[in-house]
Amino acid sequence: MGEHRLNNNMYFVTHMRIVSALLIREMSTRFGNKPGGYIWALLDPVAHVLMLTIIFQGIAHLPPLGTSFTLFFATGYVGFYFYQGTTNYLDDALKANKALLSYPNVAPIDTLVARLFLQLGTMAMVAVIVLGTIISTLHLPLTIDWAAILSAVLAAALLAFGVSLANTVLFLRSPLYEKLYQIAMKPSFMLSGVFFLPDALPHPFQDIITLNPVIHIVALFRKGFYAEYRATALDLNYLMGFIFICLMGGLTLFTLSTRTLRNE
Repeated sequence: MGEHRLNNNMYFVTHMRIVSALLIREMSTRFGNKPGGYIWALLDPVAHVLMLTIIFQGIAHLPPLGTSFTLFFATGYVGFYFYQGTTNYLDDALKANKALLSYPNVAPIDTLVARLFLQLGTMAMVAVIVLGTIISTLHLPLTIDWAAILSAVLAAALLAFGVSLANTVLFLRSPLYEKLYQIAMKPSFMLSGVFFLPDALPHPFQDIITLNPVIHIVALFRKGFYAEYRATALDLNYLMGFIFICLMGGLTLFTLSTRTLRNE
């Protein structure tokens, strides 16, 4: 029993070292040695938030929640991108690191875990800078619910990881599925509650749109910045159940396909 536990600990330490090395490699590849890569990671969400703010300020007098269009769209976009940006980055992790799989100690899942950590760290930095700057300029009393914010980030990370585990296998097996998936995801930005509140939609439209688990992530993240937001459409049980199914399904499919993933 003691020897078995020791072997498990050594296996875990070995893969943590591999993930750390892959993480450093991904940082170098993604951002390079110049600050331009980090600046672009910040400018992309800023540009989206400013665009939405300008457009909707010309249409409506007040945002659906609070008094600041900029904060409303920033909380929606950042909450959404914690999921969408992570899946986009993880889906091609295996392809980008294919050559490294010739080393026996490098497992296919290590490539996804390294990218997951890097994306979450990058998005956390972007969220702090973007939302911190907006909040500091509003000069309004704001109660931050860190439990709701961190829960939303964790939910986004777990859901993205589960979906990407499955996508990695399915993209490899079926190029048609990959194309159909990319087409299906194009309207996700419009349907995930970034610029509207699902609570304000009438039935049965609210029932249909809340089948999208990301809309619950966005609502939970936004709830962390608006104490008055009741988020009646938010269903944590549904969200957690959906995440569990995606994680278990993704892990099972990925584990059963490990040899194929390594050899393809």
